[in-house]
Amino acid sequence: MNITAVIVAVLLASVITAVGGFWLLPMLRRLHFGQTILEIGPKWHQGKQGTPTMGGLMFIIGIPIAVVVAYLFMHGSTVGDPMSAIMRARMFYGLVLALLFGAIGFLDDYLKVVKKQNEGLTEKQKMALQILFGAVYLLLLHISGTQSTMVTIPYIGTYDFGVFYYVFAMFAIIALSNAVNFTDGLDGLLSSVTLVLSIGYLIFCYLLGMGEMGIMAGALGGGCIGFLFWNHYPAKVFMGDTGSLFMSGMVIALAFGTGLPFFVVLFGIIYVIEIGSVVLQRCYFKLTHGKRIFKMSPIHHHFEMSGYTEKQIVVMFAVITAIGSALGILALRFI
Repeated sequence: MNITAVIVAVLLASVITAVGGFWLLPMLRRLHFGQTILEIGPKWHQGKQGTPTMGGLMFIIGIPIAVVVAYLFMHGSTVGDPMSAIMRARMFYGLVLALLFGAIGFLDDYLKVVKKQNEGLTEKQKMALQILFGAVYLLLLHISGTQSTMVTIPYIGTYDFGVFYYVFAMFAIIALSNAVNFTDGLDGLLSSVTLVLSIGYLIFCYLLGMGEMGIMAGALGGGCIGFLFWNHYPAKVFMGDTGSLFMSGMVIALAFGTGLPFFVVLFGIIYVIEIGSVVLQRCYFKLTHGKRIFKMSPIHHHFEMSGYTEKQIVVMFAVITAIGSALGILALRFI
């Protein structure tokens, strides 16, 4: 791995994202692109009404620029390397997926904020676009010959899923994109969790010798650092679905780009817990005709309503992510 290229990715993404806020925030305020807080949420969130949203545009600009520039830094040392050609394809296809997912989020935010359509895109419309773009991503990986149907499950073993791999892959893409989106509910939460995940993946890629994926992880981490400058408690801006869906695309790109997609269950353990809490809550609510397991889902709201502050929840979830990432890195010893 070219450490200089990774440092360039981190610094560029963080600086462009942070500096971009000085331009983007005044524009969002001028256009009245403010967050609408639903009445079903915690009452104290009403004070966040009108906070600028769609701030994810900061790192949607910063991260791709950082990836491309950092890749150019390392390109000279990988010319003629067939493995590098495979990793380059995975990196750029992953970046395309993230941008396409960011476009879904932008459209959703645009309908809610500008067109004043409370629901934005319907769940079916979002799902259809996610399936379409996920299928394009998997097709590109398949055509380029960079994808294997062999799947390694951490601490268990490696299995050939055959044609069922693509069913699993599509399910994983949709589930992960929604799980990351669910995590974006408190000031600095998704940015902090994803920053820790990106550090874990950076170490993971270093051990695997995957420089291109290391650049992706570094740029994602840098984007999170730059965004936290504006998004830490009390947040001056929210990333909106624009940012959370782009971020989910980056996480998916790292999961599949490393060739070990199942490991994201450990690195992204908080995402799994968040979407799991939503699924459990909805199923239990229907089965018991109105009873709930949690005070509110996703689970970060349960902790909020149990008396934890936003800062405490962010720190707790970041620590859990660090533990999950450490388990993911250690699992390499058992491959």
